[in-house]
Amino acid sequence: MDSPHPMPQPHRDEAPPAGSSASHSEQVAALYREHHDALLALLQCRLSSRSDAQEIAQEVYVKLLTMNDLNQIESPRAFLFRMAINQSMDYLRKRVVRANAPADPDEEETHATPLPERHLWASQQWKRVQAALRELPAKSSQAFVMHVIEGRAFSTIAAEMKLSERMVRYHVSNAIAHCRERCFATEAR
Repeated sequence: MDSPHPMPQPHRDEAPPAGSSASHSEQVAALYREHHDALLALLQCRLSSRSDAQEIAQEVYVKLLTMNDLNQIESPRAFLFRMAINQSMDYLRKRVVRANAPADPDEEETHATPLPERHLWASQQWKRVQAALRELPAKSSQAFVMHVIEGRAFSTIAAEMKLSERMVRYHVSNAIAHCRERCFATEAR
């Protein structure tokens, strides 16, 4: 018998449990219905573009649909938002690279700057990076050099520095951000 005041359903933040009958696509559809507006708002703030936010959100949902099993994910909502943030960071990095890349340089333009001037510029850039690295804590600087300059894997660095791989990634990303800030700030002057 239906009561005149239906019992409120608890807000489901998660996909149905492993034993549930909901299909994979139904789980993704439920995530979409429950979180799409908030996800778009987050992405739009990060990307400053509604169309870019919609594109990234679509990519995230497509990736979720291609995953094998959402039931193994402890918090599908958190996973959805983390995927979206990661995708937006990748998108922003690509946008910066594209904006800074020369537009199809002609063969003649490629060698327009004499080699000594290019060497001088590279030398100056390297000095700026070294100066920026000296401003960082030793672990951040060491992790940056080992990963970016020496090309070592995060797992190798983690074992050598006796840190977790996550901490190594943290130190490297902080060092990269600091170096970018210092090098670009110097060039803007």
